[in-house]
Amino acid sequence: MTDLLIRSECYDEPKNVHVADVPIDFETWLDISRDLNTELIKGVMVDRMAAQYPHEWIFGWLLRVLGNYAHNRKLGVVLGSRTAVKIDRYDGRLPDILFVRAENAGIIQPKAVYGAPDLVIEIVSPGDRDADLISLQTDYRTIGVPEIVFIDPQKKHVRLFRKIELDRYSDTTVTTGRLTFDCIPGFWIEAEWSFISSQPDELEHSNRLVREAEESAH
Repeated sequence: MTDLLIRSECYDEPKNVHVADVPIDFETWLDISRDLNTELIKGVMVDRMAAQYPHEWIFGWLLRVLGNYAHNRKLGVVLGSRTAVKIDRYDGRLPDILFVRAENAGIIQPKAVYGAPDLVIEIVSPGDRDADLISLQTDYRTIGVPEIVFIDPQKKHVRLFRKIELDRYSDTTVTTGRLTFDCIPGFWIEAEWSFISSQPDELEHSNRLVREAEESAH
């Protein structure tokens, strides 16, 4: 356990930060932030805003649909909200939802994910600034996450970044139609389900996707 003296500082921005006299490293952050909803950005712990509706119902529905489908097809592990991902020595993130393919499951350790998840999904909240989203995207690109997704209920669109080369990503914005992920074959949702409160039952939809995948395999 660290003996660092951590102090909170509040600025004119909506998020508090927690600083020490030296940059806080990733392992120290894991030890001291268990009771704090923070991310580690350049050695400083930054509060995450409390999630509000509609963030939470989108998060809950999508987590269950993805989790049920991936589990049934034994494709990998879906984790949500409180799983730390190491970016580098002084940076760590808590994606809303992440997916790690079964063959890459070794990056999931008891305290954190040490490596690039195959998919990261962030649900944009009203208080998120463009600078916050660019910072998130930059961090995920830094570790080479193949697919990075931002669901924005306010703007009613889904923005999907796909890695196409070592340091290049395609950028696609979807408002309607089927949304698919390369790393989860056979999975799809209608993009507009991310913006409304009347999505199909998550168990029924995930079971439908499993049936479709099994039928297409024969």
